[in-house]
Amino acid sequence: MAEKTGDSPYPLAPSNSHTQSDQVQPPAPAPANSKDQKKRNRTKCLLYILLFAVFQTGVLLVFGLIVMRTKNPKFRVRAGSFVDAAFNVGTEASPSFDIRMNTQFTVKNTNFGDFKYGVGSVTFAYRGTTVGEATIERSRVGIRSTKKVDIVVELSSSSLSLNTTNRELGSDINSGVLPLTSYSKLEGKIHLMKVIKRKKSAQMNCTMEIDIHSRKMGIITCK
Repeated sequence: MAEKTGDSPYPLAPSNSHTQSDQVQPPAPAPANSKDQKKRNRTKCLLYILLFAVFQTGVLLVFGLIVMRTKNPKFRVRAGSFVDAAFNVGTEASPSFDIRMNTQFTVKNTNFGDFKYGVGSVTFAYRGTTVGEATIERSRVGIRSTKKVDIVVELSSSSLSLNTTNRELGSDINSGVLPLTSYSKLEGKIHLMKVIKRKKSAQMNCTMEIDIHSRKMGIITCK
C-alpha cells in the first residue's frame, strides 16, 4: 500500500507569520534630515520676527515724522468785494477814501490735528499807516482743512497825515490803484489725538491792490 506523500515523520513548527500583540515595536529611525529641517524652521521664525520688527520701526518712524510733526497754519486774505454805495474815493487834488470791503480770510491747517485759535485782529495799512481793522473770533480748523472767514472791513484815510494825503495818496488815486497791506497773528494750539497740544500761530503778511476805476480787488500776494 502506497504511503501518503503529505505525511511527515516530524512535527511541524508553529508559524511566525503573525507577531504577537503584546510584543513592542522598536521606534522607527528618525529621518537623516530632521535636524536640518528644524534648523530651517528656526531660521524662518527668526527672519519673520526681524521683518516684523523692521516693519514696526518703519511705522513708528512715519508716524513720528508725518503725523506727530506740526507746522504753523497759514492765515491769508483771499478775496475782497465792494458795494458802490460804500466806495468813496476823492480826486488827486482832494485825495481821500472811505471804503467798505467785504473781505474773505482763510486759515489753512495742514496738520493731523485740529487747530484751535483765540480772538485775533487783522490790521490794514496804507503805506505803513493803519486805515482799518478787523476782529477774528475764536474758532477751530479741522484736520488738514481750510476755514473761510467773511468779515466787513471799514477802510478810511482819516488817520493819514496831511503830507501823506496830499502827496502819495493823490498820486495813487491818479494812477487808479490803491495799495494796501494787511498783517495779523492768530495764537492757538494744535490738538493731536485729543491728548497732545502744541502751541502754534498763524501769521498774515499780505499786500493787495484795489482797482479804483473798476472797484474790484486786484492782485493779492501773501507770504
